[in-house]
Amino acid sequence: MNTDNNKVFKYLMNIDMIIAGFALIILVMITFFGVIMRYFLNNPFVWLQEVQLWCFTWVVFFGGGAAFRSGSHVAIDVLVDHMPAALKKIVEILGYLVSMAVLIYLLFHGKNLVQQLLQTGRVTNILGIPYPIIYGAFPIGCVLMIINYTMVMIKELTNKELNVEGGE
Repeated sequence: MNTDNNKVFKYLMNIDMIIAGFALIILVMITFFGVIMRYFLNNPFVWLQEVQLWCFTWVVFFGGGAAFRSGSHVAIDVLVDHMPAALKKIVEILGYLVSMAVLIYLLFHGKNLVQQLLQTGRVTNILGIPYPIIYGAFPIGCVLMIINYTMVMIKELTNKELNVEGGE
């Protein structure tokens, strides 16, 4: 039973990567077909920009949590790599705290943006997609990034394997 719970936990922890992956596939495919339709068949998709916005937003914010979890976010470690182990940990903790402050700030304002869009009832011009669906990824992604980065930091500071990364 414990292994089943672990598999469910792994799946739930990777749902952000699955959503970002599907959004990226859709983004690339519709952009490719949009170019074909516009330049070769002279019949552009009028809704293309709205779907691209949606996909791009979801790739960025859902992919951010997955990037923190897998350690594939952008980092410049040239100076930190040459520091003593104790100083490295201090720099990592300071980086974590700064990142958390920024993510909490973005979460707060992202939540306010979604609330404002809900109150105004704004929808996209062509497809009529409610903007809160598109921009809901903003606060959700911030929460996922906070959770994933916190889990990574706990793992690094305690040197314990949390075993939530993708794969079988």
